[in-house]
Amino acid sequence: MIVYTVGELLRQWRQRRGLSQLDLAIAADVSARHVSLVETGKSRPSADMILRLADQLHVPLRDRNRLLLAAGFAPRYAERPLDDPALSAALDSVRRVLQAHEPYPALVFDRRWNIVLTNRALDPFLAQVAPDLLRPPVNLVRLGLDPRGFAPLVVNLADVRAVFRSRISRQLAAAPDAELTAPYEELLLPEDPTGQRVDADVVIPMILRIDGRELRLFSTITTFGTPMDITIEEIAIESYYPADPESAAYFTKQ
Repeated sequence: MIVYTVGELLRQWRQRRGLSQLDLAIAADVSARHVSLVETGKSRPSADMILRLADQLHVPLRDRNRLLLAAGFAPRYAERPLDDPALSAALDSVRRVLQAHEPYPALVFDRRWNIVLTNRALDPFLAQVAPDLLRPPVNLVRLGLDPRGFAPLVVNLADVRAVFRSRISRQLAAAPDAELTAPYEELLLPEDPTGQRVDADVVIPMILRIDGRELRLFSTITTFGTPMDITIEEIAIESYYPADPESAAYFTKQ
């Protein structure tokens, strides 16, 4: 295993963000020379300086802890289970959002796209999934694309794969993750030429064939602002909405 110094890690994040040393220095209100000295290991940055640079580089909290450890400092950000008492307020807020979204489906997933929570509106769809796909951790991408999962229900499966591919490729570009790269390569590569190219945050509805009728759904993603806990930073709420009156009627009449 390669062990990087804090300077090498900061340089990797700077290059990943497409910034020069001068760009970073101006954003962090330090000298370009100091950034250079830190990256080359000729200057040992303080914990506060590491976090100042990491903030400008939009480094995830998990990786900020790695930067601090590489420099010999204690981690600054906790990582607790979502049901930890310290996160009770956040968990309660998430549950309220899920419940308030009914009768439409909504779920919470983590940075590896594993489902953490769902609302009751998703239950009828999960009932049609092979039991082994519902053994924890239940992965949203695998659930959506596996022939024993939602795939047989999805009319525009190539489009849905393209959306997954776009979202996860951008996530990996922003913060590489070997454990996410593996399912990405397994389930989403190579590209399907029949799917739409999704290069921006455009709305492509997911079309499901349920009980002999087609449901058109689009989704939104909600995350926590300025989180101080790794778990909270890494979860997202995906809420599904009907894209037409006929689809809305399916859910409201259930």
